[in-house]
Amino acid sequence: LVSLLLIGIAAWGIGFGLISSFRVVGVAIAVGIFLFLIALVGLIGAVKHHQVLLFFYMIILLLVFIVQFSVSCACLALNKEQQSQLLEVGWNNTNSARTDIERNLNCCGFRVFDPNETCSSDCFRSRQCQPCAPIIEEYSGMVLRFVGGIGLFFSFTEILGVWLTYRYRNQKDPRANPSAFL
Repeated sequence: LVSLLLIGIAAWGIGFGLISSFRVVGVAIAVGIFLFLIALVGLIGAVKHHQVLLFFYMIILLLVFIVQFSVSCACLALNKEQQSQLLEVGWNNTNSARTDIERNLNCCGFRVFDPNETCSSDCFRSRQCQPCAPIIEEYSGMVLRFVGGIGLFFSFTEILGVWLTYRYRNQKDPRANPSAFL
């Protein structure tokens, strides 16, 4: 479900022109495909009661849990100053995201508007643009809390999946010899 959601959101962002960076979309689609394949491995392992597939599914799901839990906690732990520094580093290190932000939020520059620089927003023609930092910072805290909360929720469902896989993996296979543990 999460994998299909990631792929769908990436396609929606490209389709509506909200994201023009193929790296961002490519990473989102690649992560979605990876999660889909991992879910498929778990499903096949559970249906076939295949010990090796269930073991690898459990280990990979545990690693995904660790990464997702860490990122979610980091999103929830950032204060305003750290958010501002992170946004400024991101602004200075990418041109495609900068262009998208200026075009979508109708702002120019990060902290100050410089009429001598180029800008892709509509307000640049009239030279009456606001800097982008206050607009971005207004939404960044809310978005980080939302992403962190959703990530935390799904990370706990992943640890539940690891526990259930461990429990199911150590059960007897009803198709095998009833007296043998697999």
